[in-house]
Amino acid sequence: MKFRTLLAWSGACLALVAAAAWSGHRLAWRNGLEALQVEAQHRLELVTTGLDAQLARFDYLPSLLETTPQVMQLLRAPGDEALRHDVNATLRGINATAGADMLYVIGSSGRVLAAGDAGQPGSPLGLDLSFRPYVRDALAQRRGRFFGVGVSSGRPGYYLSFALAPKPAFEAPPPQPLGVATVKVSLETTEQAWRKLPGEVLALDEHGVVILGTREGWKYRPLQPLPAAVLQEAARTRSYGGAALKPLDWRVRETLPDPAARLLTLEGRRYLASERLLQRTPWRLVVLDDLAPLQAEARRMALTGALAGLLLPLLGFAWLQRRRALAQQRAGRLALQMAYDSLEARVVERTAELRAAQNELVHAGKMALLGRMSAGMVHELNQPLAAMRTLADNACVLLQHGRTADVEGNLQRIAKLVDRLGALTQRLKSFAHKSQQPAAPVALAPVVANAQFLLSRRLREAGVELEVDIDPPKLQVLADEARLEQVLVNLMANAIDALETPAAPAEAGGTPAPPRRLCVRARVEGACARIDVEDSGPGIREDILPRLFEPFVTSKPAGSGLGLGLMISAHIARESGGTLRAENRSEGGARFIFTLPLAQAGGAAAVAAPGEAASAASGARLP
Repeated sequence: MKFRTLLAWSGACLALVAAAAWSGHRLAWRNGLEALQVEAQHRLELVTTGLDAQLARFDYLPSLLETTPQVMQLLRAPGDEALRHDVNATLRGINATAGADMLYVIGSSGRVLAAGDAGQPGSPLGLDLSFRPYVRDALAQRRGRFFGVGVSSGRPGYYLSFALAPKPAFEAPPPQPLGVATVKVSLETTEQAWRKLPGEVLALDEHGVVILGTREGWKYRPLQPLPAAVLQEAARTRSYGGAALKPLDWRVRETLPDPAARLLTLEGRRYLASERLLQRTPWRLVVLDDLAPLQAEARRMALTGALAGLLLPLLGFAWLQRRRALAQQRAGRLALQMAYDSLEARVVERTAELRAAQNELVHAGKMALLGRMSAGMVHELNQPLAAMRTLADNACVLLQHGRTADVEGNLQRIAKLVDRLGALTQRLKSFAHKSQQPAAPVALAPVVANAQFLLSRRLREAGVELEVDIDPPKLQVLADEARLEQVLVNLMANAIDALETPAAPAEAGGTPAPPRRLCVRARVEGACARIDVEDSGPGIREDILPRLFEPFVTSKPAGSGLGLGLMISAHIARESGGTLRAENRSEGGARFIFTLPLAQAGGAAAVAAPGEAASAASGARLP
C-alpha cells in the first residue's frame, strides 16, 4: 500500500513539474517572439525607408542631362573628340556636386560616349553596354533600373537610366532617343549602416538572390536553386559578375500569423525572418534575428517553471518530514549539537588560516611599495645623470674650441646637478607625504630654457625641432622651481621618445613623412597658467590613455621605461595646486596640459631677465 502511494505521489509530481516547465517555456517563447517581431518591424521600417530614399535620391540626375546642350550635340556627333572632352568635364562637375558613384552617356548603339570618370581606372568609356537591361529598357521605355556588378570596375551598384531625345515639335509624336544617360549609385554606405544594427539584413532581387547584406559570404547567393533561363540571363547581362550563384541553405520551419514573418534555419542557425517589399524596385528586404537568445530564455523559464512545480510536492514532503522529526527530536538535537561543535572547530581553523593569509598580504604590500620606491628613485636619477652626460660632452667640444669660460659654466652646472641628486633622494623619501616647502613665484621662461638645455643633446640626435612660445614672456607661476623643471623635463623627454619612433617609409611619389616637432606653449587661463607640451608623433594608444597616470603603465619597450614618470609628474602637479592631463591631437600627436596657479602680481617673484626669456622663446644653441 505504501509503495502504491509513493508511486502515485511520484507520478503526480512528475506530471506537475512537466506541466509547469511546458507552460513556462511556451509563455517565454510566445512573449519573446512577439517582442522580437515588434522590434524587427521597427528595424525593417527603418532600413526600408532608408534604402527607398537612397534609390530615389538620384532620380532627377539622368533627365538633367537632356537639358545640357553639349550632351545632345555629342549624341548627334559621337566622333567629335573635342566635344567628348567637354562633355566628360561637364559630367565630372555634375557628378561631383550630386555625389553619385558614376555618371555617363551611352549612344543609341549601346557604346559609352562620355563618362564623368574618363581617364581613371575602371572607367566604362568606350565599352559596348548594349547587353545591359537598363540600356535596353531606357531605349524602349524611356527609363530603366538595374542592379549589377560593374563590367569595367567590378564594383556593384544600382543603375538608373533615362532616354535622351530631342524635344518634339508641337503635337508631333515623340522622337526616337539619341542615347541614354546613366547614373550609378553605390550602396556600400547603406550596407555599412546596416552592420551597426542588431541582427542580419538582406536585400533580395526579383530572382531571390542576395544582392546586399551584412554577411559578405551570403552575397550573390540565391535562396533556392535558380532556373536555367535565369542563369542564362544572368550570364548574358553579367548581373552578378563571376559569382557561382550557389544556393544558401535556407529552410522555412514554421509560418507565423503575420504573413511577412516566419521561422527558418539559414546555414545551420535558427532565425526569425521578417520581410517587406520596396516601393521603387521589385526587391525584398529581409531582417533576420537570431533565435538562440530566445531559445536560451525559454529554456531558463522552463527550468524556472519546473522548479516552481516542485514547490508544492516539496512542501508536502516537508510536512511529512516534520512529523518524522517530532518523533526523532532527541536524536536530532544530538546530531545538531555534534554538527555545531564540528562547525565551531572549522571556524577556528579557518580564522587562523585567514590571519596567516592577511599577514602574507601585508608583507606582499610592503614588498610592492619597496619595489615602487626603488623604481621611482632609478627613474628620477636618470634625468640628472643624462643632463650631466650632455654637459660633459658639451664641455669636451668647448675645450676643443678653446672656450674655457664656457667650460667653466658647464662645470658649474654639473656641480648644481650633483647637489640636485642629493636633494632628489631626500624628496623621494618623502614622496608619499605632503611637501613642506611652500610654493613661491617662479618665472616660467628660465625653467623651460633650462629643461631645453638639459635635453639639447637628445633633441639634436633625434632631429626634433623645438618651438617655445610663452605669452607673456615674463609669466610667473606658484611652484617649486626644481619640481617644476622635473615635470617639464619628463614631459619633453617623453615627447622626444615618441618622436624617435621610426615612421613607415614613404612610397615612391607619396607624401613625405611629417617633420618631428615639439612645441611648449604657455598662456594665462583665468587664475592659472596653462602649459601645453605638444608633439607631432604617433599619439597615445587608446588602451593606455585612460590609465596613463597609473604606476608602471608605459608603451615603451622593456628596459626603456618604468612607467613612473607621468605618475610622479601628476603627483607634483596636484601638490602644487594644479593639474596634469593628456589627450590626442586631432591633427596627430599627443598633448599634455599642465596647469599651475599664477603668481600674485607685485609679489616677491624671480622675474626672468629679457635675455633668458629670449633664450627660452628661441631655443638654446650648443656648439
